[in-house]
Amino acid sequence: MENPTENVQTMSEDKPDPPKVGHPEEKPKEAVPAENMKPKAPKAKKRKKPKDSTAPRQPLTGYIRYLNDRREGVRAANPSLSFADITKMLASEWTNLPLDKKQQYLDAAEQDRERYTKEYEAYKQTEAYKQFTQQNKQMKVKETVVATTNPTNHVQLPISQEIDFGNFDIPIFTEEFLEHNKTRDAELRQLRKINTDYEQQNALLTKHIENMQSAITKIESEILQQERTNTSLQEHLNHLKTALSNGFVKVKLPGVKEVPNRQNIETYMMKLHSVLLENDSQDTKMLQTVREVVGKLDFKG
Repeated sequence: MENPTENVQTMSEDKPDPPKVGHPEEKPKEAVPAENMKPKAPKAKKRKKPKDSTAPRQPLTGYIRYLNDRREGVRAANPSLSFADITKMLASEWTNLPLDKKQQYLDAAEQDRERYTKEYEAYKQTEAYKQFTQQNKQMKVKETVVATTNPTNHVQLPISQEIDFGNFDIPIFTEEFLEHNKTRDAELRQLRKINTDYEQQNALLTKHIENMQSAITKIESEILQQERTNTSLQEHLNHLKTALSNGFVKVKLPGVKEVPNRQNIETYMMKLHSVLLENDSQDTKMLQTVREVVGKLDFKG
């Protein structure tokens, strides 16, 4: 005969638990079919540009050189500042740095760039450069094949759209990266301001040059006109000497044996003037001769 207690216990064990009553305002969430759930797209992995350890050392800009010179001093004077704050302070110093002091860093950067250009041109002829270029091409081809065969597992940007940040090992969108961009932007603004000042000075100098050229042209024209006038006067003086020499060739001065010519006509005329003054115009014959000769002279030739 079965025990009733055992039957009751068995029935209580087989009976399902009553549903739990939640908050009256809560609504049960509807189950979304698995086939309708959209898989999350995998994040694209940025390909890190391989480094060529055998290549020449990259040149440093004038701004980076200034940071390298001043960073330790500023850090020692301000130990509580973060790297970003020190960079901001150095960027402000570089922006307000006088041009003569800043120029030494810019000149050093230009020399370093020329050094790098020469060394890199020579490096391109070496076997190490050829091997590195070949390995880089093979890596790009391999990544392109992987991206094509497994599009869901790996998202690869086209090679033409990849961003090349050079050899700056600064992760993008970090505080250091953003601060670096800010300092670069401040440097560019400073360079634009300097360029604007130079353009204004150049425009002013160009105006001065135009004025100087105009003045030079005017002076050259006046000099040419003066030379023409001097030539005309010289020709007229030569004509007067010839006319006086020919007119007074027969007039003999007392105590003077020389015959007047173009070379001594000026001395002759001074002596004639003295003779006439000394005689007080008493020598009527000589005075009449002088008047006749002067009346026949052609002074308009």
